[in-house]
Amino acid sequence: MIARLWRGRAKIATANAYYRHFTETVVPELKPLAGHRGAWLLRRDTDGETEFLAMTLWESRQSIEAFAGANIDVAIVEPEARAALSDFDDFARHYEVAFKS
Repeated sequence: MIARLWRGRAKIATANAYYRHFTETVVPELKPLAGHRGAWLLRRDTDGETEFLAMTLWESRQSIEAFAGANIDVAIVEPEARAALSDFDDFARHYEVAFKS
């Protein structure tokens, strides 16, 4: 299994808009994709902003490619997300899940 991680930041005033986008749009779009194994959204308020760390789980690199394209390191940030975020990474990081309990 592979974990795909991405970070974004929002002003406190728009943080809930990003949360809604992730939970109401992104997750429902990911669920039916072959090889998708789940999603987590972590958040923390710091220095007047909210930082989000999105982690999606995938069965294989091929399943990530079906979602993200051939260059899986490029972040997929939809216009609605861009409108809610003040800053975000234009890349995603991938980690092989070494242990899961």
